[in-house]
This record gives sequence, C-alpha cells and structure tokens, in this order.
Amino acid sequence: MQSGEANQRIARISAHLHPSNHQMEESSILKRAECRAKGGAPGFKVAILGAAGGIGQPLSLLMKMNPLVSVLHLYDVVNTPGVTADISHMDTGAVVKGFLGQQQLENALTGMDLIIIPAGVPRKPGMTRDDLFKINAGIVKTLCEGIAKCCPNAIVNLISNPVNSTVPIAAEVFKKAGTYDPKKLLGVTMLDVVRANTFVAEVLGVDPREVDVPVVGGHSGVTILPLLSQVKPPCSFTAEETEYLTRRIQDGGTEVVQAKAGAGSATLSMAYAAVKFADACLRGLEGGAGIVECAFVSSQVTELPFFASKVRLGRAGAEEIYQLGPLNEYERVGLEKAKKELAESIQKGISFIRK
Repeated sequence: MQSGEANQRIARISAHLHPSNHQMEESSILKRAECRAKGGAPGFKVAILGAAGGIGQPLSLLMKMNPLVSVLHLYDVVNTPGVTADISHMDTGAVVKGFLGQQQLENALTGMDLIIIPAGVPRKPGMTRDDLFKINAGIVKTLCEGIAKCCPNAIVNLISNPVNSTVPIAAEVFKKAGTYDPKKLLGVTMLDVVRANTFVAEVLGVDPREVDVPVVGGHSGVTILPLLSQVKPPCSFTAEETEYLTRRIQDGGTEVVQAKAGAGSATLSMAYAAVKFADACLRGLEGGAGIVECAFVSSQVTELPFFASKVRLGRAGAEEIYQLGPLNEYERVGLEKAKKELAESIQKGISFIRK
C-alpha cells in the first residue's frame, strides 16, 4: 500500500515538473502567480525597466528582498525570462513576474506604484556622454510614453544616464501626454551621496553610516557638487581635503569605468544606491515622516528648471524641495560651474523631444 501511495506521489510530482503540454504549464504558473498575488504580502507594486542589465539584475535582486514590495515586475528587451525565473526562487514576500520586449511593456506597467528605470547602455571607455545620450534618450522616451499611458500616477525613479538630460526628456514626454506631475519624476543621484558618504568617512576615519553629505546640482562631472561645509557630523576640511574629496566624488563613475577596463561601469554600487532611494520613496508612499534624500527634480532652488537638492519624500512623491542652505566660497564657485554645464544638458533633453 505504501509503495502505491509513493508511486502516486511521484506521479503527481512528475506531472507538475513535466506537464503534458506547454499551455498547461503556462496556466499552472499563471494560477500560482495569481493565487500568490492575491494572498501575497501587503505592500507596493514596483516595476523595473531594464531589469536584465548590469544595474537591473542586482537591482531586481535587492528589490525582491525589500519587505515593502508585494509585486515586482521585471521588464527588458532581452533575457528577462531567465532573470525572472532565477529571482522568483527567493523566499521573500514579493511576487515576481517577467515581461519581455516592447509588446509586453504595457502589461509590465499597468497598476504599478513605483517605476525604476535603469534601462539603456552603460558608458564604455572612450565613449562620450553625447554617444550615450543619443541611444539612451530614445529608450527613455519610449518607456515614458508607456508610463504616461498605463500608470500615469506612479512615482518614477530615473537612473538612465545622462540623468541631467533624461529627466527633462521624461518631463517633456509626460507634458505632451498631459500626465506630468513634477513631484513624481525623480532623477536618482543617490550614488553621488553614497560615494560622498563613503569617501568622507574614509578621510574622517568613521563609519560611513554615521555620515551624511548633501550632494546638489546634477549627476555628472562638475555638475556634482558635494556640500562639504554641511556634512553631518559637523567637521571641517583643509583646502586640500576639500579639493581631493570634491574631485573624487565627481569622478567616482570614471574611477569604476577605468578599474573595470572595458568590462562596464558602476553597476553594483549603483544598484545599491537605487534601492536605498527606492526604499525611501516606498516609505514615503507608506506615509512615513521626515524622509529626506537628495534627488534631481523640477526645482525653483536656482534659475534652472531642474536641479538636485534635498527633497522630502511622501505619498505624493517629492512633497517639499529644500533650499541649498549656506555655501562657502569654494561651493559658490562650484555652483556656478555646475549650473553652466547643467543648463546645456537640460536644454539638450528638452530639445530632443521638442525638435
């Protein structure tokens, strides 16, 4: 009798592993996803666009670990089924679904609360930001048209470089569609803050988790302006230290590109920073108080239409944008340099859509 039961059990298992036809397999996976999605963890629905890329994969992994995520949609134009299958085996609450190719973009976006966009090509050695711009601008335009159509109320975290230009592109696409809410479009500059915290902590000889460096301006080269005079805990730096730290924070991306010697750009630390920022956005959506991070947003802090500074995150996105506070002479000079380059990058993004 026991062997009969065992045989039945084995038959059941093998039927599950080797369904008689492909349709049955799809429907059983669908049913499983549906039942899990209904009874899944309470939380938010998050989509990652560009989930199979260098940033996208570790970003997907880390978002699957986030307890505030109940549904995680992974979209890309290649390799999403493999990444989805792999990540879906993790024993955390989020239900994972994969979407492959343009024709599945709308399904990936429908009903989402937060969209994270690392899609695009990374910067390779010898590649100008202009080369990068031409490719990534088109990608961001297409994805944002999908967002405007399928989840116009979602908060958008834009990572695709050059952020100084892609955020204005996204804003123009949303304006054209009549869905633009400046509070909900956030360019992710968190990696500059993460690097600043790390490099400053090294100089001070403290734990980076105890350091908070405001980084304002934009997200490339001289547009990245760490406000070292406002570091917490309060401390002072020599002129040499200020110069060294500012340069290193501004050139952090190049440091990684060169170290990887043609094998890519900053993907792992970028994924970490993106998740740190996305988590802050989700805590804001949840109604958390006093959640303040730096981001590149529509802004009246300077005369430029977009600028990165500290923002308070809440249910509506960036609910309050903070002024820069007192700057020292070094920072005032840096700010003028940053604004000059930033103005050109912003205009380039706007012109890409308006042309």
